[in-house]
Amino acid sequence: MERVRRAGLTFYRNEAWRGLRHGIFTRRGGVSQGPWNSLNLGASIGDDLAAVKENHDRVYRAAEVKGERATSCWLVHSVDTLVVKAGARRNGKLQKADALVTDQPDTPLVMRYADCAPLLYYDRAKQVIGLGHAGWRGTVKGMASSVVRMMRKTYGSRAADIEVVIGPAISRRNYQVGEEVASQAEDYFGDGAGVIWRAPADGSPHLDLWRANRLDLERSGVTAIKVLDICTFENTADFYSHRAENGVTGRFGVVISL
Repeated sequence: MERVRRAGLTFYRNEAWRGLRHGIFTRRGGVSQGPWNSLNLGASIGDDLAAVKENHDRVYRAAEVKGERATSCWLVHSVDTLVVKAGARRNGKLQKADALVTDQPDTPLVMRYADCAPLLYYDRAKQVIGLGHAGWRGTVKGMASSVVRMMRKTYGSRAADIEVVIGPAISRRNYQVGEEVASQAEDYFGDGAGVIWRAPADGSPHLDLWRANRLDLERSGVTAIKVLDICTFENTADFYSHRAENGVTGRFGVVISL
């Protein structure tokens, strides 16, 4: 993964995806003030909507994509995936889902994050892309593999042709969860999967979002996986963290477009 600075913004991209316009954007270079400082893309968390719109416009310029064709969804920590088709309505009420897939050119998929794991998908053989959002609820229900299944079902993608980038998220050492979450994770992944780590000091369970989502992808047949293992909790100068900032913060953006 390479760190890029363009049009005043800083973002990460997969150097192997040179022909694909995409970026995992840091929080730097925007106009939002206060706890949303500065490149906040979240419009439902109290920030000034004019500032959020300007931030979106800056992201689209830096990513060199058509902002007027950008498509997103209302994130609800599900495993639902929406298929974005030609002529999809882009300026109305957002549908509830946590992943998007499309084979339409010049149709940017956009999502917002603040500790949950971004999942970027690319099938260069079929020219299909996807974008997912995996918090603990989605992760322990198979968010990562559900997108693969949708790409296979809708576009005939082969798992062996799908490449995935897992982006910045809260690391396991900072992501203590309850026993009920640990139980759900172990039910889905198996007791010996290593997705739950217990702190030596007190045995408290911690969820490893990177390992869990990678394992889910591998079990679905995906082998080309890159992890940008930057902990959002420990890097709030670059990324928003819901947990580190006590729930009062912005959302960093991810964009991907054919």
